[in-house]
Amino acid sequence: MLGSTFASLRYADFRSLWMASLCAGAASWALIVARGWLIYDLSGSSVWVGVVTFAAMAPMFLAPPIAGYLADKYDRKKLLSVLFVAQFLHNLVLALLAIGGVIEVWHIITLAFINGCARASQLPASQALLPNLIPQDYLLNAISLNAATMQGSRLIGPALIAPLMVVFGAEGAFISCTLFYVLSFFFALRIKTVSVVEMSLQESPASNFFAGVIFVYKHPLVLPLIITVFLHCCLTMSFESLLPVIGDRFFDDGGVGVTYLMMAVGAGALCLVLVTANIRDLRIRGRFLFLSAIGSGLAPIVLGTASSPLSALLGCVVMGASEASYMAIAGAIVQMASPNAIRGRVMSVYIWHIGGMMATFNLLNAALADDFGVAPVLVVSGLVFTVSIVISILVRPLRRLYFQGNVESSIF
Repeated sequence: MLGSTFASLRYADFRSLWMASLCAGAASWALIVARGWLIYDLSGSSVWVGVVTFAAMAPMFLAPPIAGYLADKYDRKKLLSVLFVAQFLHNLVLALLAIGGVIEVWHIITLAFINGCARASQLPASQALLPNLIPQDYLLNAISLNAATMQGSRLIGPALIAPLMVVFGAEGAFISCTLFYVLSFFFALRIKTVSVVEMSLQESPASNFFAGVIFVYKHPLVLPLIITVFLHCCLTMSFESLLPVIGDRFFDDGGVGVTYLMMAVGAGALCLVLVTANIRDLRIRGRFLFLSAIGSGLAPIVLGTASSPLSALLGCVVMGASEASYMAIAGAIVQMASPNAIRGRVMSVYIWHIGGMMATFNLLNAALADDFGVAPVLVVSGLVFTVSIVISILVRPLRRLYFQGNVESSIF
């Protein structure tokens, strides 16, 4: 069982990419926690937490189209390395400003946007590179394990900065994130596979640039699946800006409380994504996708109605588990459906659809929470998404995917 779970890690290049993604993901989630708490401490308003979270996630809407094009035009490994350097430099400036005691709200927001641009450009490159590093038979397993780095790093990053925040405050967290990016760069350099594809000479530059959009919008399964993922990210995954308010409510030290909540999300995410990595049967995988979608709708309701620290942590565990497994399976389907020649552009379209709205809804949720409270925001969002998933059964390709595991042969 354990061997089959981590089967893809026997390949050195994938192992290096996996470690690079894990370190970068840990830094990213740790930054969300540390920045969010620091700006909440400076301003006393959840709206400013929403603003900085929006600034960090908005590049997911702006950067992917260009990043996906670059990921298909240039060596994906070299592009990854450059982007890790950019994230390191951003974090170094952030840490120095915090240590010097001169950091201001606008510094945090501006640097969050810069970091978000690099992060949004990194994801299409790494996702496009991944299938080139392992045999086809292990692709499902590798994609699930890669999703585990993205989701499980919610546990690792906040867990490592929690003691530093207790002793040193946000400054300690920023220093540790800087080191994470150094490790990401180191592991990226260890990848030996050269992954470069040739753009079509028969197509115009504009056609090459929009090839991913054309593929997605013409695909009978990928398009409705991306629409449900879009709703999932808007309604159930845009909660990071609410965590400082929840942490302040249930824990004596709100800053550390936020790290506990994010760690709970990461713990649930890591456990269930590793379970997902072992699912080989397509019928079971389809049903698991549907059940995790329903769980994603119910989880915010659990968190929104929490009445104690323990129930809040439980709600976060359920959110992490259901959301991560849903995103892992949905992402695997899109990634495997994409031809290698345009995979970077297809994955950039995928990220473009979900990233920008996560940023927008984090900002919107923070503003609504100031007026109505956290509980109504979470409960209503969860109910709306649950209803959306039930309605999605009416779409034939999704219904076949959910209950029969039937997808086009070109995907699996």
